[in-house]
Amino acid sequence: MFERTDLPDGPRVVSVRVPGARSCSAVAYVRAGSRVEGTDQLGAAHFLEHLTFKGTRAFPSTRAVSEAIEGVGGTSNAATDRESTTYWARVPGREAGRAIAVLGELISRPLLRDDQVEIERGVIIEEIRSYRDDPGEFVYNLLDQAIFGDTPLGREIAGEEEGIRALDSDRIRAFWRRHYRPADLVVAVAGDVPHQAACEMVAAAFGQGHARPARPERAPLLPAGDRVRHVTRSGTQAHLCVGVPALRRDDPDTWTLELLDTILGQGMSSRLFLHLREDAGLAYDVHSWATDYADCGMLGVYAGVDPGRLEPALDGIMAELSELRNNHVPSDELDRAKTYARGRLELRLEEGRHLAGWYGLQEALHERTLTLDEALAAIDAVDAEAIRRLAERLFKEESLRLAVIAPPRHGRRLGERLRLA
Repeated sequence: MFERTDLPDGPRVVSVRVPGARSCSAVAYVRAGSRVEGTDQLGAAHFLEHLTFKGTRAFPSTRAVSEAIEGVGGTSNAATDRESTTYWARVPGREAGRAIAVLGELISRPLLRDDQVEIERGVIIEEIRSYRDDPGEFVYNLLDQAIFGDTPLGREIAGEEEGIRALDSDRIRAFWRRHYRPADLVVAVAGDVPHQAACEMVAAAFGQGHARPARPERAPLLPAGDRVRHVTRSGTQAHLCVGVPALRRDDPDTWTLELLDTILGQGMSSRLFLHLREDAGLAYDVHSWATDYADCGMLGVYAGVDPGRLEPALDGIMAELSELRNNHVPSDELDRAKTYARGRLELRLEEGRHLAGWYGLQEALHERTLTLDEALAAIDAVDAEAIRRLAERLFKEESLRLAVIAPPRHGRRLGERLRLA
C-alpha cells in the first residue's frame, strides 16, 4: 500500500515501503512538458531537462551531478513527455537521502548558465538529427502529425532544429521559473523508507513555492492531420504505422483498451505477431501501442517490411483491426491475454523504479491512484463484448491514418488500402 502527503507549499509525496529492499528509487514529476510550450518556446521543456544536468548549486558541473549518484553505484536519468517531465534516481537503500537531494537540486536549483546552453544546443540538434535519420523512429513522428495535426501533440517533443538554434537562454529560464515550482511537483519513493522520513527528505530537498501552470491547448477534433503521410527515403526496408484516435487518460474503457492492445500487438502471442510475422513472414518487428493524454489518445500499429511487401502487410493489419471490430475474442484467447497483462504488470512493479513510477505518475496525472490489486481486478473485469464494442467505436475508416517511409516508387498508393472489412 502507498501513503501520500501534501507538503505545505511543497511537493506531493507518495511513498511505497518495501521492507527489506536493498535499493531505493525516487521519481520526481514536473507536471509540464512540451504541450504547454508557447510558440516562442518550442523545444524548451526538453532543452531544460538536458540543461539541469549541466550543473546545480550543490553540484556545479555535469561530472559532479553524475558522481553524486554513480559514486554510490546508483543510476539516474530524466525524460520529457508532452504532459510531464520525469527525473529519477535509484541508489542503495542507505543512500535514499542522497537520491532525493540530487533530484531536488536538478529541479529546484539548476544553474542554467548561458555557456552551457550553447554547448547543449549542439547536443540536442544532433539528437533531433538522429531521430530524423532513423526511419524506424521518424515514422512514429509522422503518425503523430497525421493524428494530431499541427498542434503541440503532433509536434516533435525535442523541437525542430531551426527552433532550437533560435531558442535563447531567457526563454528556457522563463519556462523553468513558471513550471519547476515545488508545489506543482510530485515525488514518489519506493524502498525500505518510512513515509515520514521520505516527507522530511523531500521537504528539505525541494523547499516551497507555487507554480503558475499553463493550461495546454485543447486537442482538436481528431484525426486532425493528413490521411496519409508519406516520406521517400532510400533503404532496404520500408516502415509503416497505422493509427486511430483512441481514449483520453482515465476513460472508463481504459482497461478494455489495455486488453485490446494486448491481443492485437503486444508480445509474441499477439495476433499481429502470429499472423504477420510467424504465418506470413512479412515483418521482423510488428506491434501495437496505445498513448493517452488528458483529453485524447491514440492506438497505433508499426511494421517494418520489405518495400515490395507493403501492400500485403497493410492488408494484414486491416484484417486484424476488422476481426476485432466484427467478432468476439474467443474466451481462451481473452484468458491468455488477461494472464499476460496481469503478469507483465506484476513483474514490472517488482522493480523499485517502476513501482515508484506507477504511483508517482498516477498521482501526478491521473484522476485517481490505483493500487496494483485494483488494476488487476480491472483487467479481470473486461469481457469479450466490451472489447468488440470498443473496437467498433475506434476502428472506423474515416478515422484511420497512415504514415509510411519507403524507398522511391514504393508506398505511393497505400492510402487506397486503408479499408476495413
